[in-house]
Amino acid sequence: MMKNPEQTIGNLIDKSTLTFISYIDEEGYPITKAMLKPREREGIKTFWLSTNTSSNKVKFFRDNPKASIYFVDKRFFRGVSLVGTIEVLETSEAKERIWREGDTMYYKEGVTDLDYCVMKFTVLRGRYYSNLKSEDFVV
Repeated sequence: MMKNPEQTIGNLIDKSTLTFISYIDEEGYPITKAMLKPREREGIKTFWLSTNTSSNKVKFFRDNPKASIYFVDKRFFRGVSLVGTIEVLETSEAKERIWREGDTMYYKEGVTDLDYCVMKFTVLRGRYYSNLKSEDFVV
């Protein structure tokens, strides 16, 4: 059993360069996409990610907010799957909160670009894998 899940899992997440995010399409099938790591996180409970408003994942999250995100540490062959819900946020406060210098590479019109939005992921539970064992936890 993990001594400090928030620290152990938080360290794994902070070292990850990619986030794998899954959503359900209109036919009920899971779709997984790789994204950049979250812009912010509050412990292991809430994650803030940026994406294009026009993306399929935003379309499907508006219909069904159930989601999972996965982080992997390839070096030590460990990972964590987090299950929860996504809110699509388009407020100026949310967009400014996670905007970074250089984001105009993705969003040409800057922080007010209509094709820029924020996804706020709130975790319900997770499953951590390390040392050939898996462990469920509630957040």
